[in-house]
Amino acid sequence: MTGFGKAVAETKNKKITVEIKSLNSKQLDLNARVPSIYRDKELDLRNIVGRPLERGKIDLSVTVENLGSETGTTLNISALEAYKKQIEEASAALGIATPDDWYNVLLRFPDTLHSDMQTEIDDIEVEALFSATSQAVTALMNYRRAEGIKLESFFAERIARISDLLKQIDTYEVQRVDKIRARIEEGLKKIPGVDIDKGRLEQEMIFYIEKLDVNEEKQRLSQHLAYFMETLEAPHPGQGKKLGFISQEMGREINTLGSKSNHAEMQRLVVKMKDELEQIKEQVLNVM
Repeated sequence: MTGFGKAVAETKNKKITVEIKSLNSKQLDLNARVPSIYRDKELDLRNIVGRPLERGKIDLSVTVENLGSETGTTLNISALEAYKKQIEEASAALGIATPDDWYNVLLRFPDTLHSDMQTEIDDIEVEALFSATSQAVTALMNYRRAEGIKLESFFAERIARISDLLKQIDTYEVQRVDKIRARIEEGLKKIPGVDIDKGRLEQEMIFYIEKLDVNEEKQRLSQHLAYFMETLEAPHPGQGKKLGFISQEMGREINTLGSKSNHAEMQRLVVKMKDELEQIKEQVLNVM
């Protein structure tokens, strides 16, 4: 499911900001951007984030800001001089102009900045890092829950619409059979010189109409609709894939209704049901 969570933790001289974004994905795909000073804690961070979120395309971003008055970073003058000299030589050899903004170019090269900041973190900073990460996860989970409440209402509304459309099919059932019978009899009358056995015609008519009977499809679709809502309201998580399977079964029954309907109004109802079902299938991917 989609979501966003952010948390900030501070120590005596550090401000740690953790941001987590989540997009739809069938599996857990976690991408972490962590400062080098926290690199040895990345596995722990992944566990803090991955276990509760379970799945999704997750982007974890950790930034740290020094709250002290000293930046702890100085320019490497000798490296800057060496890079500038090489660029000037390359410019002369290739016949191209030197850059107008030297600093913007030179500071992109490696080792032009030298940091005197600490290379190890103490227990207080580790605790702040893990705490901020846990808080960001909690914020994202709350975001997901809010989205889940909206989705539940969305699904209930679509299922109710499909159920209502299914009931409307009953209105056309009797006239559908009558129209099929009348169409066949009218066609037979147009064939000249044919003596029709009324008994045999009635048997064939019954056999043909039975093949177009949609009662089983209506019953199965009704059961799938009820099962979808039952699964949606289940108290335990992890129902997303199951809801996807149920929606596939619903689609099969709706398609069969359409192929058997042989009636314009019934086919219109089937098209409307398909539209509602497609909206369900799109949003089922958001369900955990």
